[in-house]
Amino acid sequence: MIYQSILNSSGKKRKLALLIDPEETSSDVLPALIESALRGCVSIILVGGSLVNHPVGPLIDAIKKICSLPVLLFPGTPGQLSDKADGLLLLSLISGRNPEFLIGNHVVAAKFLKKSSLEIIPTGYMLIENGITSSAEYMSNTRPMPANKPELAVSTALAGEMLGMKLIYLEGGSGAPTAIPAELISAVKKNISIPLIVGGGIRSAGDLKKVYEAGADIAVVGNAVENDATKLLEIAKAIK
Repeated sequence: MIYQSILNSSGKKRKLALLIDPEETSSDVLPALIESALRGCVSIILVGGSLVNHPVGPLIDAIKKICSLPVLLFPGTPGQLSDKADGLLLLSLISGRNPEFLIGNHVVAAKFLKKSSLEIIPTGYMLIENGITSSAEYMSNTRPMPANKPELAVSTALAGEMLGMKLIYLEGGSGAPTAIPAELISAVKKNISIPLIVGGGIRSAGDLKKVYEAGADIAVVGNAVENDATKLLEIAKAIK
């Protein structure tokens, strides 16, 4: 059970996840990226993105031929589903008010998910402002939460937990210039009792260390290493 593994390490051993966007990762780069993931203590591979036009199944097959790390779907739309993965972060965009991303897409996907063998992990997904318009913000037609108002993030995360979410995911967005402020991460972590994922803007070992020290149980890197696998090894030094 992937979720049980996350629970067992929560607050004890930090996990690093690699987000692979099928639209941004070529087959030529993938082997080196996975090799760096294995050497860099990556525990989980996420597959998906805000705008994916190709089936994700072939990419998952390619990943599984190279390594045995658990692969979780990180779907921006129901079209990114595949039963080739090990599990799914069932994202509810609780920072926004667009019903399609709160429940609509879930209804569309429900029968497929019921029949699949995917481990489904309900996840409260929260977009945090980062100084740019992220793909997730644009595609979901929602506004991110202000980074300088941690009390709003805390209340939203608490609401997500009370609604039955098993994870809270704070997202700064692909290509974010900076990581989510430590003060906001820390405030959310101190008020929830479920594991916390933080992604977006993690571009160095220093960034990763700050995110972990603020309370993240899982940190996600993606855009910063898509075209440079060695960058992943540099960032992962914070774990060691």
